[in-house]
Amino acid sequence: MTEYVLRFIAGGAIVSVFAILGDMLKPKSFGGLLGAAPSVALATLSIAVVQHGPHYAAAESWTMIYGAIALICYSLAVCHLLMRFRLAALPSTILAFAVWLAVAFGLLAGLGGAA
Repeated sequence: MTEYVLRFIAGGAIVSVFAILGDMLKPKSFGGLLGAAPSVALATLSIAVVQHGPHYAAAESWTMIYGAIALICYSLAVCHLLMRFRLAALPSTILAFAVWLAVAFGLLAGLGGAA
């Protein structure tokens, strides 16, 4: 139960800091990027360091990096399918999800949790 309270407090504090930072940046649409993934990732990593130690958090951070690389590949695939092949949004995202899975699990299988 205390882990959930700690996650709530740490996550809320970090999200608030990133939201304030994002609000100060121009254009305002850029601020939304800072409100979600980076703040949640930092909260998760800080809790991982406290509960499991720095080696565990390092491995977890590498898996987050692999997921980010896979997200870039997914985004490029969606854009390519939408613009070049003129597919609708739903089929494009479903097909690109296979790209995300292949890249994410390929990186994890090939490089593991730590480099």
